[in-house]
Amino acid sequence: MNYTLNIRGRLLELAEPQVMGIVNVTPDSFHADSRAETPRAIAQKVEAMVGAGATLIDVGACSTRPGSTPATEREELERLSMALPVVRSAAPHVALSVDTFRPSVARMAVEEWGADLVNDVGEVQADRSDMFRMVARLGVPYVLTSHAADMAGMLKGLARDVQQLRDMGQKDIIIDPGFGFGKTLEQNFAVMRDLEQLSLLELPVLVGVSRKRMVWQLLGSSPASALNGTTALNMMALERGALILRVHDVQEAAECVRLWKAVREEC
Repeated sequence: MNYTLNIRGRLLELAEPQVMGIVNVTPDSFHADSRAETPRAIAQKVEAMVGAGATLIDVGACSTRPGSTPATEREELERLSMALPVVRSAAPHVALSVDTFRPSVARMAVEEWGADLVNDVGEVQADRSDMFRMVARLGVPYVLTSHAADMAGMLKGLARDVQQLRDMGQKDIIIDPGFGFGKTLEQNFAVMRDLEQLSLLELPVLVGVSRKRMVWQLLGSSPASALNGTTALNMMALERGALILRVHDVQEAAECVRLWKAVREEC
């Protein structure tokens, strides 16, 4: 299926895979090179990512790495109030995503600081209706992340959440299988193996495996040396239907997409 996202009245075509660059404006993100905490550093990182092929930029101001202590809402808002206008200025034509699990932060990011999408990686709760209502009211695309440990549970939970979102009026929904969230190493790879099953939901799929534990733990390395493993898994994700790759290393991901396209087009 050919999907589109409504980015403030402009359609972003997902007829072919897109690359989303990660910008972390936190002091404690698990991959040190993803951090940018000053306006100049943020602008330079974003400009480099766009030049390398990113069509979306995802800005996070609250680390969600396992074992971390989340920033307070005030800290998250202060960081985003500085960072999002810088990204918007440096890349005015790129889709700007805010990575947050707080509805109030999502509202400020969209209404005050120019975010175009909400990427919600928050813990699965009994009631997620506050965030669902917020994104439906804001009218922006929403990345719905699953913390389910297996594909059967994932499909069941996502189908329920998608229906709730639709009932609230949400239009553009992107599915993230949540690699690294609520899953063991073996479960992460099982979800990757079965990733094509998410096509049953008839929604675009975002995959974020960039330098995560499932890569470096298996290979006995570290986040800093996990680029090659990340690229291998990105290619597997593309083969299984992923339409957005969320990455720290945009150039390598964009090259991965180009090679994938060349094979499919028999060039």
